[in-house]
Amino acid sequence: MANLSNYAEKKLCDHMLGLTSFTMPAVYLALFTADPGEAGSLTAEIGSGVGYTRVDVTAAMAPANATTGQALNEDVISVGPATADWGVITHAALIDSATLGAGNILMSAALNSSRNIQNGDVFQFAAAQLSVVFA
Repeated sequence: MANLSNYAEKKLCDHMLGLTSFTMPAVYLALFTADPGEAGSLTAEIGSGVGYTRVDVTAAMAPANATTGQALNEDVISVGPATADWGVITHAALIDSATLGAGNILMSAALNSSRNIQNGDVFQFAAAQLSVVFA
């Protein structure tokens, strides 16, 4: 995941320039059926009432590699199981809120391969499959 949202770009730039402090957020994984874009639209996120909730990923992530700057998940990250069809998941994002329809997208990316999640399915990132890097 390397596409920073406009929100995150501003927060990080202001923080690094010493203009405004940026408090470390809690970080949740969200799934989308379309690109949320740099503006960070939540419109295409999976809705409520279908077995979907955002997942706190902080504990699953390893610190960034000092040479590559890349951070990978050390543990499996699971979302679901679906209690109804979610549709074709094309994008994932990291968000600063657990509440559906709320919060700010920090970064997002297209999945390497889309996945059609149907009733009973679980969406998973295997260990070392979720990559976070500023490019």
